[in-house]
Amino acid sequence: MNNTTNRGMTINMKTAILMMAHGSRISEANDAAREVAVMVREITGFEIVEVSFRELHEPNIQQGIDACVAKGAERILLMPYFLFMGAHVLHDLPEEIAEAEKRYPKLIMEMGGHLGVHRKLAEIEAERIGESLERLGWR
Repeated sequence: MNNTTNRGMTINMKTAILMMAHGSRISEANDAAREVAVMVREITGFEIVEVSFRELHEPNIQQGIDACVAKGAERILLMPYFLFMGAHVLHDLPEEIAEAEKRYPKLIMEMGGHLGVHRKLAEIEAERIGESLERLGWR
């Protein structure tokens, strides 16, 4: 069996997922990202799923990359945990990856897509609307 992809990379390399969130001064907001990461780990089966923050909270993105490497990651899929494609997704996150590439020249790092427009997000919003209507007694 051939264990390489069309780019010549070994399929069975240890892969980490690093969720990159904005970060908040409000610790509960950061805890929510960590809770989602636990769910992502359960759903995907990836052993290494870490969370990092662009601003206002640690671990920052470089520390998140370090944590993945410390756990044996040979490649990291960096996932922007952002709704919209703003300056962070377009510029800041790629700059973070470029910075890490200087420290880890043999580490394979690629950025995945941000959350964006997706039917499941609309379904979640519709569910929250229903919960709010019930709570307010407007149904």
